[in-house]
This record gives sequence, structure tokens and C-alpha cells, in this order.
Amino acid sequence: MKGLLHCRWLSLVIVSYCFVALFLIPSDNGRSKDTRALSSSAALPVKAVNLGGWLVVEGWMTPWLFDNITNKDMLDGTQLKLRSVKQNMYVCAEGGGDNILVANRTGAAWWETFKLWRVNETTFYLRVAFGQFVRISTKGSELVANATNPGKSEEFVFIRSSNNRVRIRAPNGLFVQARSADAVTADYGEEGTNWGDDDPSVFEMDLNWRVEIGEYQVTNGYGPNATSVLRNHWNTFITEDDFRTMAEYNLTAVRIPVGWWTTRDPEPPKPFVNGSLQIVDSAFNWAEKYNLRVILDLHATNGSTNGWDLSGTRDGTVDWGKTDENINQSVAAIDFLASRYTQRSCLLAIELLNEALAPDISIDSLKKYYQAGYDAVRKYSSEIYVITSSRLRADQRELLQYIGTFKKSVIDVHYYNSLDGWFSGLSVQRNLDFINNERSRDLSSVTVENGPLVLVGEWSGEFWHSGGEASKEEYQRFAQAELNVFGRATFGWAYWSWKHEINHWSLKWMIANGYISLNKTS
Repeated sequence: MKGLLHCRWLSLVIVSYCFVALFLIPSDNGRSKDTRALSSSAALPVKAVNLGGWLVVEGWMTPWLFDNITNKDMLDGTQLKLRSVKQNMYVCAEGGGDNILVANRTGAAWWETFKLWRVNETTFYLRVAFGQFVRISTKGSELVANATNPGKSEEFVFIRSSNNRVRIRAPNGLFVQARSADAVTADYGEEGTNWGDDDPSVFEMDLNWRVEIGEYQVTNGYGPNATSVLRNHWNTFITEDDFRTMAEYNLTAVRIPVGWWTTRDPEPPKPFVNGSLQIVDSAFNWAEKYNLRVILDLHATNGSTNGWDLSGTRDGTVDWGKTDENINQSVAAIDFLASRYTQRSCLLAIELLNEALAPDISIDSLKKYYQAGYDAVRKYSSEIYVITSSRLRADQRELLQYIGTFKKSVIDVHYYNSLDGWFSGLSVQRNLDFINNERSRDLSSVTVENGPLVLVGEWSGEFWHSGGEASKEEYQRFAQAELNVFGRATFGWAYWSWKHEINHWSLKWMIANGYISLNKTS
């Protein structure tokens, strides 16, 4: 990107300063702090690419990763509706939770929806609308939703028929039945069934919606086989050859999304698998070899900041920032990354958080975390940039004044024309106008004197419009408009992503096929 503060005159001053500094600044382990600071500034603005879908799985980017999971339509977070075939009514927890289960609903909406937590390919916990888990009542055979920490007593085994009907074996070994419209119990002992409408233990299962699938779903879905699946993915999806190609394409940096579980290697909590930290180490080695700078991004945090696949969520629930313990776990992750990588010459910045969602995440929690995360980085380096961001669905300027007090701070904004159905009603030209006008104003509004630098940390050459499939020339014009506008970001830009299942989301494909062209000065 083209930073407004980096003109030719400044470049000449920097070169002169470097020449003098070579002789005047004492060495510290072969690299002085002042020289490091200068090289960081000279690296700006970056032309970067995200290595998405690599160390934090996103199912829409790599759908083939899930192909060999048994019952892959019943992964963690899948939303399930159950209709009793005998009662011809839907099952729900009375009042949405903390109550008995009944089968007296004529339709299925939020209260009639269960979220699956997968134990293995046939065994699940059932989470109700208000967050509790289903279990057998201690006073009898009725099912109640009042458990908060599921275990053996909340495990239900699903036995499926060929026509999406199901019987559910309860923890006591008996089958669940809709004994009446107001009584769902675990006391049906008949093993055999003809799957007919007269069997109270038969339910019709509706799995027509599931949470976005990501790291949690792929690791828990494969169970004991997850380690081999993920390690093969890590070793093949992005390789040293990709870093060489990025440098040949005149990119200057990579943004590497990582999950909090990587900082727990070699023993990450289940279901996450070990070995990803070694891949991050390799990425740093390759970046240094091919003269690329690294933005290390804590993309997925414990508790999820937005409930999407990219956050490592189990069922779409957003819990990050609601407790001090939760925030402290993220600070510990940043501390780990800073302690391990701040002395690597290619590290340019550490990003504290990705895409916190308003109003789920409070502004107070975010400020508290950003201060602690910033302090954690500064324990190890005064020169590494620290990247923050405002909340999605909130004013992108909400943290400018607060973050502006941090030294060497950056604010990250994400601009897409393909993740909101509103854009599908625009013509190609209107999409171009939106970039040149609205996006330009958006970027200007966060570019303030004495404020943080600005990174357009995610954008894509894909766009939705009203005219059907766009032509190559139209895609070229759209991408060039984005480059022209986002090139004014003072810290730079990072395309999403290097590789992707959908071609126009892949910068590698876009450059190789002539949709985007980068040169050393653009």
C-alpha cells in the first residue's frame, strides 16, 4: 500500500540515516533496537496476503477437509429439530431451558432447536436455547434441560434410519420417547422398531442448518484421526514454495492467523491437535528466507469473539470477554507469541484480536484486553507494532482515541463487497463507485493525525452484484479500484486469502490468471 507519510523525500532521508546508523549505533546481538525500528518503518506500507484456512480451519475455504468424517452432517454446533412422529409435534425445553422437555409444539423456531455437542460419531450432548444441556431428571424418567457442564449423564446415542428418522438412546440405556405431548421420557425399552408413525421412540430429525464449520468441527469430527488429517493439511496447503511465489509476485508481508490452541503446544486442550507451533516456526523461517515481513494474528480466541468458523467456536456461542479468566487466557496467548517471536527479524506486528462482534463483546472488555495485550507485547519489544481493531457492527472510529495513546499502534479494518446481501443488488459500476466513494471515505475517517496507523487487514477481489457473473475485465477494474483506495492505508493492506476454494478469493489465483498485477511500487 501507499502510505501518505512515505514520500520519496522521506525515503532518501531513511537511506541516509541507515548509512550513518550503520557506523554510529552499537550492536546488540548483531541487531540494535534503533536499526530494528528503522527497518520496521521502512517496511511500510505493506502489500500483504492472509494465510487463511491454514492454521485456523474455515470450512468454506477448505471444504474437502471434512469429506471423510462419519456423520459429517452432525458436527459440533449443528442445529437440530426433533419432531415426534407419534405426536406429530416438535420437541423443546419448556420455556427455552431449565425445565422439562415436551413434545407439544406445532412449529419449530428458536426454542425448538437443539445444538449438538459431539462426543463421537454417534454420541452427543443436546444444548437447548438458553444454554443448558439435556439429562434425565433425578426424580424420574423425564428429560430435563438443567445441566451446565455436560458429562456421561448427558450423553445421548443417535441411531439413524435411512430416511432421516432417529431413535435416541438415553444415558440409562433406554430409548427416549414422546409418551405424551407433555412428557418426553427415557423409559422405552423395546429394541426393535419398524420406524413407523406409531412408535413413540421415533423422531424425525431436521438438520437443515448448522454452525459454520471450522477448527473445532474438523478436529472433534475426526477424533483420534484428526492429528494425521491436520498435519497433512498444514504440510501441503501452504509450503515454502508458496512463500517464494509470494516474493516473486512482489508481496512484502504475510498475515498469519493462528488459534489460541497453538500457544498451548505441545499439549493443546482437546479436541485440538498438537504440531501447529512447529508450522508457525517454519513460516518464520521461510519469511526470513524470502524477505517477507510477518503480521502474527491471534485470529481465534478461547470463547470465540464472533461465533463464526474463523473463531474456533464449538457451537456459535460468543463467550469471549465475559470473565477476567477468559481475557487473561488471551493475554497469556499474546505473551507466549511475543516471547517466542519478537526477536525474529521478520516480525513486523502482532495483532491482538480478530473481528470482535458488537454488541456481544462489550467495549469495556475490549479496552481492558487491549491494554493488557499491548503491555504483554511491550514486555519483549518496544519496536514491534501492535494491531487492534474496533468491533464489527459498531462505529469503526470507536477506539481511535483510546488506541492512539499506544505507541506504534495500528488499527485494522476489513472491507468486503461480498459478505452482505445488500451488495448483490448493486450493478458492477455501483460496486466500483462504492469503493471509490464510500470505502474511500471510510478509510479517510480512520486515518487521523497523531492516531494509529491503518491496516486494511482483509479485503477480496470478489464482489456481489446484480448482473450475473462478472467478466474478467470487470473483476480487473474492481480489484484495481480496491488497490488504488486501500493503497492509501498508512500501514498497508492484506488480501484475503492466498489460497481459497473460490477463485476470486485467492490472491495466488488472481495474480496467476491476470486479474491482479502488483509491481514493486504499487
